[in-house]
Amino acid sequence: MHDARLTPARADLAAKYLEGKVKAERYVDGEVFEVFEAIAPLRRAPSADAELMTQALKGERITIYDRNGEGWAWGQLADDGYVGWIPEVVLFGVGAPPTHKVTALRTLAFPGPSIKLPPVDGVAMGTKLAVVREDDRFAVTREGWYLPRQHLAPLDTMAPDFVAIAEQFLGTPYLWGGKSSLGIDCSGLVQIALTAAGTGCPRDSDMQQDGLGRKLTSAESKHLARGDLIFWKGHVAIVRDATTIVHANAHHMATAIENTQAAIARIKAAGSDVLAIKRL
Repeated sequence: MHDARLTPARADLAAKYLEGKVKAERYVDGEVFEVFEAIAPLRRAPSADAELMTQALKGERITIYDRNGEGWAWGQLADDGYVGWIPEVVLFGVGAPPTHKVTALRTLAFPGPSIKLPPVDGVAMGTKLAVVREDDRFAVTREGWYLPRQHLAPLDTMAPDFVAIAEQFLGTPYLWGGKSSLGIDCSGLVQIALTAAGTGCPRDSDMQQDGLGRKLTSAESKHLARGDLIFWKGHVAIVRDATTIVHANAHHMATAIENTQAAIARIKAAGSDVLAIKRL
């Protein structure tokens, strides 16, 4: 069985690269676009009230395979392979390749070289931008936006400690499918943090459980280390130290630090045991 979250295939239509692997009435090559909005929703269905599956940040590429004629496009994100419906209005022709990424939790884009000007937008950690030149304290993007230089870094920059990245999101509201400081979910937090540290990471917690690190033995699990990942059904938390975790969770409706054993007991009482502890 193919995972529908990662496979652009329906009974009526599928991506050309899947021909011979899945059955569909027709196969299309698709067209690559760039996400222009700061944060764009990728939904399960072509409707503003459909489930938010994940989000795309400005600069992400997406291959579009279908449009419904009512403002929605169906496609697959390039970075993590996620498939869903995205509003057509956020799509833009692919421009110059990005050179930098946002390393601050959030930053502001100004229309000129002054912080006294009204910002044109706010962009989130992980956003990819094409910087064309520097102007004193600012990096100037191909759109003509001026962003504080200290909030950007070249694309190949890797944060030394992904846990410290996750800790920056403390207090961020919990949002199912979210992956920014405006709202984030458990697996989004892991994905954003690991990506900042240069580690490729799938989007959802079950994918992360299957694809990241090695599973600890029962004996090893008694000695947790910073950066270990604890998985439950539909949930993941990041180990900070011997006694605490950081995770985006619906209990706190925020990203929070919690005593590890207290969290395990609380989640067990709600009906879910730990499925695995992985070490990267």
